[in-house]
Amino acid sequence: MNAIPAFIQGLRPTLHISHRGGASLAPENTLEAFRQAVERFRTDMLELDVHVTRDGEVIVAHDDTLERCTDGFGPLAGYTLAELKKLDAGYGFTQDEGRTFPFRGQGVRLPTLREVLRAFPSLRLNVELKPDMPGHEDIFARLLEDEGAVERVCMGSEQDAVGERLVARLPHACHFYPRDALAALVIALRGGETPPEDPRFTVLDMPLYFGEVRLVDEDFLRDCAARGKWVNVWTVDDPDEMRKLLEEGVGGIMTDRPDLLRQRMDDVNKPG
Repeated sequence: MNAIPAFIQGLRPTLHISHRGGASLAPENTLEAFRQAVERFRTDMLELDVHVTRDGEVIVAHDDTLERCTDGFGPLAGYTLAELKKLDAGYGFTQDEGRTFPFRGQGVRLPTLREVLRAFPSLRLNVELKPDMPGHEDIFARLLEDEGAVERVCMGSEQDAVGERLVARLPHACHFYPRDALAALVIALRGGETPPEDPRFTVLDMPLYFGEVRLVDEDFLRDCAARGKWVNVWTVDDPDEMRKLLEEGVGGIMTDRPDLLRQRMDDVNKPG
């Protein structure tokens, strides 16, 4: 087994992880969401997604296209950073099914990964690199190296090819399992079989449910821990599920409702 990545060392369950900064409370993947998660809800980790712009900058956004979250149109990769910085990243955010848009016209912009790293210099990040474009992993890796941030980022992709290229480029960093490798591990453990050994990946970022089947329980977490693996579940917004996961000792809970998760965590930790 490979050495435990520096990212994991010293971590203790359960981590409060704000999914896209807390996408139900503020425009996702923006500094406004990230600051709220850190300052108001004392998040332990930010989960976010990055793309590479037409001119080779690493920008924080989930979608390949701009329509859902901004007032822009078309593929993100077709724009330069300067062009993307003109867009309103608060344009699409609503909490009442489109009746109001409280962040429109408020100066919310798409941040670069460099801006996020510098805004929260001691915070751990869970970062997914999108999409499958060979060479983007090198741009991403150089930025982390330039910022001295390799050890505080757990990185990866849903796509196995991207995840494998990231491992090849940054072999000593923390990597989460891509889709096919994750499925092979989870299916084996859930079936009581010996899973394939894969020391390249340390963290399972995984859904809590597959259909009606709850994938994570105390036995599953124990099996993962015995193999040196850390488990984060997404995207958990139900307070009862949060409470159960805290009791089970899951590694981290990714949520769009960092307010509710903080409340549940504080309740659990109250004396008496």
